[in-house]
Amino acid sequence: MKKNSYKKELSIKATQKRNGPDNNKKDIMKIQAWLSLYAIQNPSAGTSTAIDGDFGPATEKAVRNFQEAMSLPVSGVVTQNLFVHLCAPMTDAFEKPLISTELRELVVEAAENHLANYAYELQIKGASNSGPWVRAYMDGNEGSVWYWCMGFVQTIIDQAASAQGKNFKTLFPLTYSCDTVGTVGLEKGLLTRYQKIRATPSIIKPGDIFLLQKSTLDWIHTGIITAVRNDVIETIEGNTNLAGSRNGIAVMKRTRNFQQSKLDVFSIEPLV
Repeated sequence: MKKNSYKKELSIKATQKRNGPDNNKKDIMKIQAWLSLYAIQNPSAGTSTAIDGDFGPATEKAVRNFQEAMSLPVSGVVTQNLFVHLCAPMTDAFEKPLISTELRELVVEAAENHLANYAYELQIKGASNSGPWVRAYMDGNEGSVWYWCMGFVQTIIDQAASAQGKNFKTLFPLTYSCDTVGTVGLEKGLLTRYQKIRATPSIIKPGDIFLLQKSTLDWIHTGIITAVRNDVIETIEGNTNLAGSRNGIAVMKRTRNFQQSKLDVFSIEPLV
């Protein structure tokens, strides 16, 4: 993959523990982040804790609770071996071998893998759009201004293309901007406007990318199209929520009515 910042989220420099001689704030915050992400999937596990870089009694207890929940030796100490368990969802999402053979199917499969691993953002020091998943999609960037829907989409396209030895940058440049991708789509003749989509839905193919249009040259959200049925597309989107926000909290599967919403469609056919 070209986008490989996720690898930085899969390791710590040294064993971290309460009053540990090799403790460092960055690694402790990574541990606290993964503990909090585990709590989203397992709210009764008691692993949610402040993400402040301080390995105090609360973090130690959260670690012990995680170890207990995972049926691991309970010590309250985070070695690299334990950290592998903490970050296992990201390892699975990014490194699980894809089994599909056709590119469009690979795109959908990769998106579903990320969805299945609960890719959520966190709020860190008051800033939304933060945490390991956001940094992985946004090449190390995070914080309130870093809307990550396009970062997610390009990660999925990159992962699928890389499985076939292809470079996703031949389709569009690495960017976090919906406007950039929309403009490139117009220049290359790959973007179909919503008016034509409504008249000819057969244009839409699984693996293509939708761009939610605000105005003619302004797009504010994006996602992967996984299926088309009647007037509805099924999607997997990053940085969204139950209301379909463009600045939400997670990777989610959604349905969108393209007869009612202004959904332009970017074709990935040149990569196919």
